[in-house]
Amino acid sequence: MWCYVILFVMIWAIGWFLRDRQTISRFSDKHVFITGCDTGFGNLLAKRLSRKGFKVLAGCLTQTGADDLQKAAPLGLKTTLLDVTSSDSIKRAVEWVKTEVGDKGLYGLVNNAGVANPIGPTEWMTVQDYRKVMEVNTFGTIAVTLGFLPLVKRAQGRIVNMASILGRISANGGGYCVSKFAVEAFSDSLRRDMQNFGIKVCIIEPGFFKTAVTSLDTIETSLQQLWDQMPPETQRSYGEAYFQQYLKVQRIIMNFICDPDISKVPRCIEHALQARYPRTRYSPGWDAKLVWLPASYMPTFIVDAVLAFVLPKPAQRGH
Repeated sequence: MWCYVILFVMIWAIGWFLRDRQTISRFSDKHVFITGCDTGFGNLLAKRLSRKGFKVLAGCLTQTGADDLQKAAPLGLKTTLLDVTSSDSIKRAVEWVKTEVGDKGLYGLVNNAGVANPIGPTEWMTVQDYRKVMEVNTFGTIAVTLGFLPLVKRAQGRIVNMASILGRISANGGGYCVSKFAVEAFSDSLRRDMQNFGIKVCIIEPGFFKTAVTSLDTIETSLQQLWDQMPPETQRSYGEAYFQQYLKVQRIIMNFICDPDISKVPRCIEHALQARYPRTRYSPGWDAKLVWLPASYMPTFIVDAVLAFVLPKPAQRGH
């Protein structure tokens, strides 16, 4: 009996491996629009896709980012300014892309633009702190997708949404995890709604990588601002020692867990765009595969206990 089970698993694994490596025939006639290309994953992805032969259309938040990318990228890559929180900016980008792609439509849309801070204990936040992050990560992704969807339908193309492994497990307070959980849900519903139109929707769930988002200076500055604006009574309930220890924990985690090889994320996006049978989800990063994904399937009380052990204890604890 077990021999048949093992044989079935081996045949399935070999079949999956061979299927996963089948790619589309050519890239030179396919346009891909990427958001958030000033730095990081989006910037590197734009350069890599352009070198492969895709017609890359890169959305940058700043003129400096657009100019720098244009100078560094191969010929053929084009840039435009895009603020994913502005409906007018999105409309202008859609019209620009329409003129570039013509009747063929848009083969690939990559929603990469995102922000993380502020993160920290939930009580340290304001509603505006949540809105700031969700405006970019969640509503920006939704607004851009809805704006470009007719062009993607015309090409029977692909949509790749940048979520996070923290869209599977909420390891810290603030808008980041909330926004990425929402991206996961939006992407799942979008995939099911669009499958009859020939559109494939993929989700990227990176672990921790060394980018501007995970910069210790940025994180510590953000945490200091949260601490300073907190009401004195709330500060006393945590205590200065808690704040200093919380900063220390962030330093340890970021120094230990962040992968310096950010190319792992663009490589997953490339597969989602060029594979004949792209995967629904990609989880680049050793921590995503070995820490966060397994933790997301564990009983909640175990994850709660581990995080409680790692994080500091406030000065005034409930009884």
